[in-house]
Amino acid sequence: VQLQASGGGLVQPGGSLRLSCAASGSIFSINYMAWYRQAPGKQRDLVAVITSGGSTNYAGSVKGRFTIPRDNAKNTVYLQMNSLKPEDTAVYYCNANIRRSGESVYYTYWGQGTLVTVSS
Repeated sequence: VQLQASGGGLVQPGGSLRLSCAASGSIFSINYMAWYRQAPGKQRDLVAVITSGGSTNYAGSVKGRFTIPRDNAKNTVYLQMNSLKPEDTAVYYCNANIRRSGESVYYTYWGQGTLVTVSS
């Protein structure tokens, strides 16, 4: 199982960006999918999470600006980021709790990070 993240880049304050993360491999089912971020010199923090049923939860710092839609048919999660601020600058990582085909337990997988830089 692999998680492939994409969509990072440089954006001006107030701008928007959409990240994508696609899960591939021998997947039976996916429980939750999430985005974390890690700014330079800081710990990795949860940004947003979405369950298989569509329930969502957001960090207070992004609530009202970010959304985390999910396409279950494509095993893909997105992070729509609007009204970006310089403090949103970080490496963003996707994360998913996945049950592989032929197995009975869920494991947590991480994608590679994608850098988001918010600067004028």
